Amino acid sequence: MISQDLLAALCLVLVIEGLFLLAGASAWKRMAAQMQEVPTGTLRIGGAILAGLGLLLLQWVRG
Repeated sequence: MISQDLLAALCLVLVIEGLFLLAGASAWKRMAAQMQEVPTGTLRIGGAILAGLGLLLLQWVRG
């Protein structure tokens, strides 16, 4: 079963991404177009780094 904290975190991700789209839809589209030019491996490495950083920050915040 998915924990309530995980569901709350996923909901917050949706809220934040929605706010970014609301505030800067044209910038979001430009960024998405530029990402097409970035190699897949580079995007995966960046994603892994961000996920790891997020987990470390979560551990730090939750104490």
